[in-house]
Amino acid sequence: MGSLAVYCGSAIPLEADFMECAREVGTELARWGIDIVYGGGRLGLMGAVADAALAAGGKVIGVIPEALVQAEAAHQELTELHIVPDMHSRKALFTSLADGFLTLPGGVGTMDELWEAVSWAQLGYHDKPVGLLNVNGFYDPLIQFNQNMISTGFIRRAHASILIARDNLAMLVDAMEKYERHETLVSMMTRKD
Repeated sequence: MGSLAVYCGSAIPLEADFMECAREVGTELARWGIDIVYGGGRLGLMGAVADAALAAGGKVIGVIPEALVQAEAAHQELTELHIVPDMHSRKALFTSLADGFLTLPGGVGTMDELWEAVSWAQLGYHDKPVGLLNVNGFYDPLIQFNQNMISTGFIRRAHASILIARDNLAMLVDAMEKYERHETLVSMMTRKD
């Protein structure tokens, strides 16, 4: 895997473990030669991932909407910084530049990015792995919610493997590298059995 879009919070979390994990992710991805595509900010987990990757000699590409350049304090030391018109353009460029999606703890924006990546995979807009790093059980309720959507039929069993969740970064990246393309929702709905 040559590059990963890393989704994570721009806020500084109350628990230091999350910042430490973000730094470890940046360092390890750089060490493994995986480029990072992320939201372009220098604050919170976003900044921690970027700073650690850059310090480890990694390539970090930021993608930030014009309106957030000041609000998220655009990181000026990146390998590349793309300023785009809006959030939709940001997420589309993430999808274009990255070979997969890695989600760390974050808030509403992180959830928006995560679920759009999952939804787009279901629809066949991309066939890239979507990973969730479950730091200190942060995503346990979300993983349970995803299972509930599967068990109640709102996510087809054929799509149950789209979201890959692990507690360990190396195990997550390994699972993402082994990801196999699934049948898309569109092809399921249009096939003539």
